[in-house]
Amino acid sequence: MHAFDVLGDPVRRRLLELLAEGERSSGDMTDVVRAEFGITQSAVSQHLKVLRDSGFAAVRVEGARRIYAVDAAPMEEVDAWLARFRSFWAPKLEALATEVARGRKQRGEL
Repeated sequence: MHAFDVLGDPVRRRLLELLAEGERSSGDMTDVVRAEFGITQSAVSQHLKVLRDSGFAAVRVEGARRIYAVDAAPMEEVDAWLARFRSFWAPKLEALATEVARGRKQRGEL
């Protein structure tokens, strides 16, 4: 499965957002995602399986729990693809940062 196919699903994106905060148990993530999306535990498990199988998440067993963590390698593929488009927004963000700094300086915040 291509990285963007994996990231195209809002449930999988939410699971990755949770994992970006740090390691999480499958039960913890299931509780959050079930509350937010109203899907079954089985559906969440399927999304976690896609994340594992596609390399976005690593899992280890800790007693009776499965602990998940982000695996950054597939994100590098996404980042490489996006790099071609950064030139469209990077100068605008730099200009914005300059204006924010100028405004802070004028207000004496720096």
